[in-house]
Amino acid sequence: MTVEPGTLVLAGTPIGDIADAPPRLAEELAGADVVAAEDTRRLRRLTQALGVTPKGRVVSYFEGNETARTPELVQELLGGARVLLVTDAGMPSVSDPGYRLVAAAVEQDIRVTAVPGPSAVLTALALSGLPVDRFCFEGFLPRKAGERLSRLREVVEEQRTLVYFESTHRIDETLVAMASVFGEERRAAVCRELTKTYEEVRRGGLGELAAWAAEGVRGEITVVVEGAPAKGAGELDAEELVRRVRVREEAGELRKEAIAAVAVEAGVPKRQVFDAVVAAKRR
Repeated sequence: MTVEPGTLVLAGTPIGDIADAPPRLAEELAGADVVAAEDTRRLRRLTQALGVTPKGRVVSYFEGNETARTPELVQELLGGARVLLVTDAGMPSVSDPGYRLVAAAVEQDIRVTAVPGPSAVLTALALSGLPVDRFCFEGFLPRKAGERLSRLREVVEEQRTLVYFESTHRIDETLVAMASVFGEERRAAVCRELTKTYEEVRRGGLGELAAWAAEGVRGEITVVVEGAPAKGAGELDAEELVRRVRVREEAGELRKEAIAAVAVEAGVPKRQVFDAVVAAKRR
């Protein structure tokens, strides 16, 4: 007798306010054959708040055991089980465990569906006051300072709005790095504790936000940064030309090459960029 494969359900969980939980989440928690949770203790608090008792087996599925547990869950799915995957907050696989399981399920032609839920990315975008018609999510930046700067330089000319997650322990360093690479006047918003009691959205230039964060910022944090101005959209001032040359030099380009590249980006003569760099050096 051939057994039809089951279904993998990715369920979004509240990012703060438990009242934001979608009704389908309670239904899936109650009816799934297996519930794979990033933190089983947090899952217990969630089910208690929703007044739900899972009928299925509850297992842990987090970064430390994701590789080993994925094959086990795939076998459950191939055996016809309905497997529900939840993380601590937001949608599984978005800077959370889940990608490996989804990829493995797709490879086996197992149906994958989702219970949409609150999203820190979209919530922060909507509250930021920055353009939201085009954006890209960059997740968490590297912890090491050099790697962090390199990652930021990769998107220094990105015109779409940028969204990052960041730790409360590194937000001050990250904003300083962003101000250095993107410019202190680049607009941004630091969104913390979204949907929670002490929700706060701080908007301003990156330099201003870096100074504010130096005093300490607590909570779950999402940073939204304005994209780079479109090429040719008005002449850049000398300070911005010099900053762009410096960013390229720090990335390993020779000054001559950096000046030529910035001139093309800004749509100005190379001589104008060269003169700006020389003047800055004299100062």
